[in-house]
Amino acid sequence: MTPSNALRSPWRLIVLTVIMAAVFGPPALAQSAPAEPLPVLNDLLNDSVEGGLSRSVIQLFLVVSVLSLAPGIAMMVTCLPFMVIVFSFMRQALGVQQAPPNMMIMALAMFLTFFVMEPVFMDAWTNGITPYMDGTIDEEQAWALTTEPFRAFMMMRTDPEALATLSDALNRPVPEGEEPSFALLSTAFMLSEIKQAFQIGFVVFLPFVVIDLVVASVLMAVGMMMVPPTVVSLPFKLGFFVLADGWLKITEAVLRGYAG
Repeated sequence: MTPSNALRSPWRLIVLTVIMAAVFGPPALAQSAPAEPLPVLNDLLNDSVEGGLSRSVIQLFLVVSVLSLAPGIAMMVTCLPFMVIVFSFMRQALGVQQAPPNMMIMALAMFLTFFVMEPVFMDAWTNGITPYMDGTIDEEQAWALTTEPFRAFMMMRTDPEALATLSDALNRPVPEGEEPSFALLSTAFMLSEIKQAFQIGFVVFLPFVVIDLVVASVLMAVGMMMVPPTVVSLPFKLGFFVLADGWLKITEAVLRGYAG
């Protein structure tokens, strides 16, 4: 399934269900005068009315919609983009373009993201999703309780300057003492994560650039100017990286950055 079809499929299901409920719903809805705003919609969402759309069906629609948007949501509210960028910089600094492959880097980043975000996921599930599934809270309360752990996590990692710049660019200043909107916070969080990932990538690149410069200077000094320096420096960079246990050290540093 292509991304465009994945995005359109939930809306197709919703539109199809609404049309079927309107066609096969109780005839009395079309004959009686409306006693309150949008009575058809109220009856459609009511379990007790024949032909109504049950809570479980609505929950199924929500689950399908969330699953179709899962990659974008993961990039918005988790540390996944930070992990992917750091590991990509590390591979590029080594000079090996396909080792490890993209799929392995993405899998490693996803597992580390789940490892870091597990407390946030558990809080969101316990405080927001489980009470909503039990019917003890409504949708608005469920949204607030579910997103609160993610808000706390993102605020801890978001650069205040990014929030101020985005709010000024949109001419929507955040009042003093109030929380920013979820859309503004998630955008500032993504930009902050990208900024920090590039900072770490710069630090990762430095020792390998030094090795390239040393190898290039030695080759020029001995008159081997026709030999590509990257071919000679690659074994030295790999040896340095293996002896330093680079993957484990970088992963440890990344995880410690989220420990606070």
